[in-house]
Amino acid sequence: MEQGQLLTEEEKRVGVYYTERPTDPSLVTPATRLDELNLNWSEKDLPERERTKHVHRLHPYLGKFIPQLVEVFLRKYFRAGETVYDPFCGSGTTLVEANILGINSIGCDIAAFNCLLSRVKTAEYDVALMRKEVLDILAKVEDRTQATLFSQQLVDDEFEDTDNEYLLRWFAPRARKELLIYRSLIPNYRYQDLLKVILSRAARSARLTTHFDLDFPKQPQTEPYYCYKHSRICYPVREAFKFLKRYSLDTIHRVEQYSRLRTKAEVTVLWGDARTIELPRKIDGVITSPPYVGLIDYHEQHRYAYELLDLPICSENEIGAAFKGNSQNAKEVYQREIASVFAHTGEYMDSGKRMIIVVRDRDKLYDDIAAQCGFECEGTLRRHVNRRTGRRANEFFEEILIWRKK
Repeated sequence: MEQGQLLTEEEKRVGVYYTERPTDPSLVTPATRLDELNLNWSEKDLPERERTKHVHRLHPYLGKFIPQLVEVFLRKYFRAGETVYDPFCGSGTTLVEANILGINSIGCDIAAFNCLLSRVKTAEYDVALMRKEVLDILAKVEDRTQATLFSQQLVDDEFEDTDNEYLLRWFAPRARKELLIYRSLIPNYRYQDLLKVILSRAARSARLTTHFDLDFPKQPQTEPYYCYKHSRICYPVREAFKFLKRYSLDTIHRVEQYSRLRTKAEVTVLWGDARTIELPRKIDGVITSPPYVGLIDYHEQHRYAYELLDLPICSENEIGAAFKGNSQNAKEVYQREIASVFAHTGEYMDSGKRMIIVVRDRDKLYDDIAAQCGFECEGTLRRHVNRRTGRRANEFFEEILIWRKK
C-alpha cells in the first residue's frame, strides 16, 4: 500500500491516511505530518514487553492506552519544559512518558486508587533504599506467616483478623492473614505508597476467583473448576505470600529501570473531578483517553484495593461508568459530561494549543463536542488495535482526535 493512500470509505469520511510501515515513535518530530503516521502496530512491531515496559506494568489496569501512542504525540506537539495535562490520567501513562521526555505533566482522576498508582509510577526513589524496604517487609511477612521445618503450624499471637465483609468473602483465611500482616507493617517504611501498590497487586491475584476472570469476577470461587486459561482443572488460590514475593521482585526491577530514564520534569497528580478541578497553572496541551460510555466501572475493577487500603470511593461521579448503562439517555449524559471536562480544561489553554483524544467513538458522540468546547478538529486518525489485554471476539478500532484551541 502506498504512502498517503486512503483506505476505505469510512476512513475517507474522517480523513484517515495510512503509511505502509508502522511508525517508530522515537523518530517522530514536530515536522512529522499526520499523514505520515501509521499507528497500526502489530504484535511483531510492538511486542507485549514493549507495551508494558518498566513501570507501565506495576499493576494491571483495564482501559489504558499504550505508551508508544502517547510518545508519538508528545514528540510531535510538546517540547521539554512545557506542560501536558491528562484529565483522565488513569494509571498514569501520559505522566510517565512525559517525564521521560523532560515534559512537565499534570494528571487528574476521580478514582483515588488511580491517583495512588500514578504517583507511585512517577515518584523519584532512592533506589537502594527502595530495594531495601521492599525486601525487608517481605522478609518480615515471611517470618510471621510461612511454616518451616521447625514450625509446621503457623502461630501469630499478634495477628488480628478483619471484620471487612469483602475481605472475608473474597480471600481464603491464609491469604487474608498474609495480606493483612503485610498491610500492618507498611507504616514502618518510607515508601509506603509503593508498598501499597505491591499489596494491591498481590491481593488481585490472591482472590478466590478463576484464573481466567481476574478483571470483574461475579462470585468467589471456592471449589475446583475447569480453567479455560490453562485447559485443565484448577483450584482456588489459598495463599498470598507467593504473589507478594513475585511482585516485590518485579517491582524492584521495574522501578530501577524507570529510575534510569526518569528526568527532573515536574509531575503533579490531582484527585478530583476534571469538570471542576483547579489546575495549578496553565497547560500547553492535552493527551488523554477518556472513559468509554457504559464499558468499565473504574472503581469496581480495583475493589480489592479500595477495601484493603480503605480508600474513598467516588464511583457515582465516574463519567461513562458501566453501571450507568449505554442507553440513549446515558450517551447524552456522557456527551454533556465529557464536553464539560474539555470546556473546563480549555480555560487553562491558550489559542492554538492542542488536545489529543484517544477514544473508541462508535456512536459519533464526539462529532459536536469540539465546537461546544471552543476547539476545532484539526485531524483524525483511525487505529487498528490488533492486540489488547483480555479476551476479545471482534476487531477493535479507536480514533485519535486532534483538536486545536480556537
